[in-house]
Amino acid sequence: MAYYSRIRDLREDNDLSQKELAKHLHVSQRSYSHYENGDRAMPIDILERLAAYYNTSMDYLVERTDVKRPYPPAKDVKN
Repeated sequence: MAYYSRIRDLREDNDLSQKELAKHLHVSQRSYSHYENGDRAMPIDILERLAAYYNTSMDYLVERTDVKRPYPPAKDVKN
């Protein structure tokens, strides 16, 4: 999977160690390392937490978009 470089870049740009980020995500440093290195697929719930941590979208994390900011909240639709 190609998105692991973006996840690593975000972590490094924020001067975080794998251990620090893993602690925030409630996973071991070893598990996080496997995700970041592409040895294991990152579970959706971890991607959700990572996107929330960086205030971005999961689409940005997995390189479906280059727009870094998150999507705006959905508006109520009234008939």
